[in-house]
Amino acid sequence: MTRADKNAFREKLVALMSRLERDRAQLKDEALRPIGGDAGGGLSDVPLHLADLGSQAFEEELTLDLAMNADKIAEDIKAALARLDEGTFGKCEVCNQAIPKARLQAVPYARYCVSCARKTTG
Repeated sequence: MTRADKNAFREKLVALMSRLERDRAQLKDEALRPIGGDAGGGLSDVPLHLADLGSQAFEEELTLDLAMNADKIAEDIKAALARLDEGTFGKCEVCNQAIPKARLQAVPYARYCVSCARKTTG
């Protein structure tokens, strides 16, 4: 992998991390948004029907799951940036073979080649 390739992947990872940080902040704000009316004594927006409460709980749980997934991807991106600094970026952590550029372009924080990824997640 050339220096230009590594620089391009670094830029891609940094941009992805930036976008992910914005998304994570928004997801966490949505998930942790308090329910109820405004402090001025207006009408409450708390759902009164049990189905509405269930829907709200499901949406909150889904949003928190998405935020946790974003946290995991952020960790993976940080690890990929560290591998760039160490000079091991683009090599499978299991078999030490080069990860194809097409895979890295699709998933720039990939740690494994496709074959090893199938074995580790299967």
